[in-house]
Amino acid sequence: MLNQLKFIITKTYHLKDKIAFYPSIIALSGIVFSYVMFYLEKNGISKYLLEVAPEIVVNNTETSRTLLTTFIAGLISIMVFSFSMVMILLNQASNNFSPRLLPGLISNKRHQIILGIYIGTIIYCIIILVSIEENSNKYQLPGFSVLTAIFLMLNCLAAFIYFIHSISQQIQISHIMHEIFKISKKRLIALIEKENDAKIEFPNTSSFKTYHTPKTGYVTNMALHNIAEIAKKHESKIATEIIKGMFVLEGEAVFKSEKELDEETVDQIMSQFSFTDNELVEDNYVLAFKQLTEIIVKAMSPGINDPGTALNAIDYLSQLFSIRLDKKDLSYTFIDEEPWVYIKTINFETLLYQVMVAIRTYCKQDVIVVQKLIQLLFLLKKKSKKENYTKAIEEEINYLKTDINLAIKNEKDLEFLNKLIGKND
Repeated sequence: MLNQLKFIITKTYHLKDKIAFYPSIIALSGIVFSYVMFYLEKNGISKYLLEVAPEIVVNNTETSRTLLTTFIAGLISIMVFSFSMVMILLNQASNNFSPRLLPGLISNKRHQIILGIYIGTIIYCIIILVSIEENSNKYQLPGFSVLTAIFLMLNCLAAFIYFIHSISQQIQISHIMHEIFKISKKRLIALIEKENDAKIEFPNTSSFKTYHTPKTGYVTNMALHNIAEIAKKHESKIATEIIKGMFVLEGEAVFKSEKELDEETVDQIMSQFSFTDNELVEDNYVLAFKQLTEIIVKAMSPGINDPGTALNAIDYLSQLFSIRLDKKDLSYTFIDEEPWVYIKTINFETLLYQVMVAIRTYCKQDVIVVQKLIQLLFLLKKKSKKENYTKAIEEEINYLKTDINLAIKNEKDLEFLNKLIGKND
């Protein structure tokens, strides 16, 4: 039995960072808890409770089996209902908002924990049910274990009520946008705080030796400090060639080195890049801009036609861009105030253009949305303290003005928007 538990624990450990991790670990806890109950039953806890508080202990074999069987069937029904509803709501979110939102919704740890509670309780009830023997003079019914199953079932009912409330809140677009904004804001602020104001002297990377990846997937994380340690050890500056969050194909350039490195060192550096099949906002703040842009475009599609959602998403973009103005386009990793790793990042001009070009393409005929975009751009221009950032914003204002004059035919609307642009200028 110990070998079986060891095998289950090993398999569960390998699920870490996966969606199945929390359900698996709680289900494992159900197995462990049932064996703890066996130990307590063996030491006479049910017999003791029968003497102290007989009214709370189930001491009838048929009643115990009926209760446990009902719990198992009821929990399976609740679990099927709960996650059938999840699939319906996720499909609705994908159709109405954006398919790129699904990884963030599916990875909700609270819902995974609730699933684990269901599974763990079912496993516990099954093990206790199987352990019940026929009445005999030498056998004490595990009444305390059955009583515990009743409390676990009540806990599952509370978890089910919480789940219904939580999923109904999570699927609302206002909540989704707020969560995207909150997570990306936290990520952006953390990056800004890490930026070093020390004088940077980094060699030209055009002559560096290029190394390519043997993997395919999204680059969700780069252990930059570890890479810097390796670079310092070999006295060779490193320049990353990929942007965090981008999709990389096998054979693409990943990093460059000032000096040629041996195969073992290259493998050490390659192991510092994490590849997965999904993107998450907490790993890459740029994804928040993409997701909010897709929500705006989807909301303005003829099938959805929800300008209110588009306006709310533009408000969140305004706040994120305002924070992004404080971040530098060039990033480095330092050791003892010396830059050892140059980090390739998406610059402000490219990020602003990618967001605005999508919105302009699909929303340029809506006067209210265009008005909001004008306010966004002039707000950023007012807050910008870097010349290259201000120039990028001014270019976007000109692009938007061109699209307005081509797309909007109503002279009154055109006059209103041009006057708004002229007023802010």
